[in-house]
Amino acid sequence: MITPGARVLLDRDDVRRAVERVASEIERDFPRGVVLVGVLKGALVFLADLARAIRTIDVQVDFLGISRFAPDSGRVRIVHDVTMDLGGRDVVLVEDLVDTGLTLAYLLRYVEGLGAARVEVCTLLDRPVRRIVPVTARYVGTEIDDVFVLGNGLHHHDRYRNLPVVIEADRALLVTDPDAYRAWYTSPSAGAEPREAGGTLDGDAEATA
Repeated sequence: MITPGARVLLDRDDVRRAVERVASEIERDFPRGVVLVGVLKGALVFLADLARAIRTIDVQVDFLGISRFAPDSGRVRIVHDVTMDLGGRDVVLVEDLVDTGLTLAYLLRYVEGLGAARVEVCTLLDRPVRRIVPVTARYVGTEIDDVFVLGNGLHHHDRYRNLPVVIEADRALLVTDPDAYRAWYTSPSAGAEPREAGGTLDGDAEATA
C-alpha cells in the first residue's frame, strides 16, 4: 500500500527529460569538453544519468566526498578529494539538491582554488526557498518547495537513494517507521502517470549527503 500523503514530484519520465535538457545545455556551453565532479553520495545517480546523456562533447568524471560538521552550518571537510588535475579545466559541480547554499559555496571556492578555468553548478533539484548564501546553479532539473524528498540519490539514513522517482516524504514518519516508503519501489505511481508536481521542469539537508 502506498504511504498516505506521499506524492511523486518527479516520475521516471520527468527525470529523463530533466537530464536530457541539462545535458544539452552543458553540451552547448562547453563545446571543448567538461569535467563533471559529483558530490558524494547524493549526486551519484544523477551524475551517471547525466554523463550518459552528454554525447556530443568529451566528458570526464571525478568525485568529491564531504562530511558535514553540523547540519545547516556549511562547515564541511573533504573526505574524498578529486583525483585528476583540474588546473585550467572547465568543471561542472554536480549535486542532487541545492538547499541552503552553504556547502555549495564552500565547494565552489575549493574547486576554484584548484585552478579550474570555469566552475558551474548542475543540480537535479533546487530548493531556493531555503537559500542562505546567494549561490546559483546554472543547470537545474527542477525547483521544489520546502519539502523533504527521497529518491534518485536523495536519502534518509542512506536509504531510498535507489528509488527511481523523487517523492515528497514525511521525515517524522520515517523516524517511527523507516520502511514507510518501500512500496514506492513497485508502485505504478512511480511510472509516468499524471500527478501533482512540486515544481516545473522548465525551470543540503539530511537528504543531500
